[in-house]
Amino acid sequence: MGLSGGGRRRGRGRAGAPMSEINVTPLVDVMLVLLIIFMVTAPLLKAAVPVELPDSRAKAMAEEANQVTITIQTDGTVYLEEDALAPGELADRLAAIPDGPDGKKPLVTLRADKALDYGRVMDVMGELNRAGFNAISLVTGTGGGISPGSGQ
Repeated sequence: MGLSGGGRRRGRGRAGAPMSEINVTPLVDVMLVLLIIFMVTAPLLKAAVPVELPDSRAKAMAEEANQVTITIQTDGTVYLEEDALAPGELADRLAAIPDGPDGKKPLVTLRADKALDYGRVMDVMGELNRAGFNAISLVTGTGGGISPGSGQ
C-alpha cells in the first residue's frame, strides 16, 4: 500500500551507496559566525583590571589605536594599562608616555569603580590634565561603553 516510486531511489548512484562528497557550506557558515563573534568580543576583553563600572546610556565611541587606559579600583589603586602604580607615581609615568604620530598626546580612557569617591577620580583627572592629557574618555558599563569627556 505504500508508495514505492517504482523501486528506484532518487539521487546519485545506487541505493545504499555512501555519499562520496562532503558539503562544507555549513562548516563555512559556522566558522564565519564564530569569526564575527570573536571580532565583536575581542575589544571587550582588553580590560584586565576588574572594576565595577557605573551604568550609562551614552552612545559608544570608536576605539582608537593610540590610547592609554587608566583604571581606578575600589580601594583607590591606580593602574596604568595593567601595571599597578604606587601613590605619587602617576605623574612620572604619564610624563614618560610618548606623543602620538601627529604630535598630540594619546587619548586616555579612564575606568573608575562606581563605588569610588568622586574626589579620587577628580584627583586622577587633575594629574592627567597637568601632564597635558586633555582628551579623556570615561568608560561606563552597560549602554555602550565610552562617553566623551574633557579633563579641563
